[in-house]
Amino acid sequence: MSSDDLPIGRRVAGWRVRRSMTQQMLADRLRRSKSWVDKIERGVRPLDRYSVIQELSRVLRVDPEVLLGQPPSTPASTPTGVDDIRAALARYDTPPTPPHMHELRRQVGHAWLTYQHAHYPQLVRSVPGLLDAAQGARSTRELVQAYGITSLLLVKLGEADLAWLAADRAMGAAGDDPLLATTAAVAVAQALRASGRNRLALSVTLAAATRVLPAPTHLYEHEVGEAFGDQTAHEPHDHRGPGVGGGDRRGSALGGTLLMQAALAVAGCGEHRRADELTDRAAGIAASLRGYDDQHRTSFGPVAVEMARVLLATQRGDTDGALKRHVSIVRREAWRRLPAEYRGAYLLDVARAYLHTGDLRGAARALVDADSVAPAEVRWRPLARTLIADVARANPAPAGVARLATLVGLTR
Repeated sequence: MSSDDLPIGRRVAGWRVRRSMTQQMLADRLRRSKSWVDKIERGVRPLDRYSVIQELSRVLRVDPEVLLGQPPSTPASTPTGVDDIRAALARYDTPPTPPHMHELRRQVGHAWLTYQHAHYPQLVRSVPGLLDAAQGARSTRELVQAYGITSLLLVKLGEADLAWLAADRAMGAAGDDPLLATTAAVAVAQALRASGRNRLALSVTLAAATRVLPAPTHLYEHEVGEAFGDQTAHEPHDHRGPGVGGGDRRGSALGGTLLMQAALAVAGCGEHRRADELTDRAAGIAASLRGYDDQHRTSFGPVAVEMARVLLATQRGDTDGALKRHVSIVRREAWRRLPAEYRGAYLLDVARAYLHTGDLRGAARALVDADSVAPAEVRWRPLARTLIADVARANPAPAGVARLATLVGLTR
């Protein structure tokens, strides 16, 4: 049996012997009884408090990760590659030798897979080259996607303003193409929401949704008008463009995604009734989809709508109802088919909901689950660091966050 496979009590005993301590000596330094130390080492008493593990690691002069059976690691930090991405966005000259379209499409496809698998360190390194290649090729579709991926990644890394710049570039590159403009609008909305500009996000999402939704546009005109603060939405018009809407399932998935983004944005403005109405409309669209190809990487569907309802219930203050719905969601097969990035990000929001109810163990479980599904969601995102700190700060703190706290460089 390797040292990593040993129970934590056995590891404590091993390091005690290495430090030439008796059980009584260790007990005295911990201000505990010898019986307590003996029960810990034999596994009779569980060692499930983060603060106690930290105290033991201090006395035994080892890293907490070692007691937890994890390899030593360097603390996570803000990715240095963000400066390279910023520099790539600031370049306006094109490469002297544009890449072949086949190679560019391969790069874009690989970037999407890397994002959906939440391999953010790899993506940070590859994005500057991807942006250079897409700008040099002057292919509208690939350029919109390259900017969109960049924006979504920057939101993850806590760079909301830079994310908005990339998303705005995507919107500009899309021009009059309704599907590409709608794809770009998703990135714009996420960047605006990440920077706390919910009202602007609502404007963008609803205006874009009218272009692709199969439902009659007048169903959304009132919301668009209120979002923009003018009366233009009351004038008869149809933004959908030729060939979009109706039976186009690609447009339906994008439109449904935008309605969910709009619901989250309007909830951020405190308008929970409107948020529920928009979510109900998204649910109707999701229910009508049958085996469509998710080529726009929306992950839209009934389970995604249910996940949005959890977040909305949390924002409304109904955390108990949100968590009951959450328990049902993660039991579904559709949940397991979602990309790792999507599930990991959602679990961070669930951890925040548990914290709101004061359930530290629930929050710790959600964080550990998120790390299992998508490690970079926990180790690279500023949001996760804040959540881990909130859980680890409690006394006693659940042991499940000890390894995560060490990985992100937190100490107690």
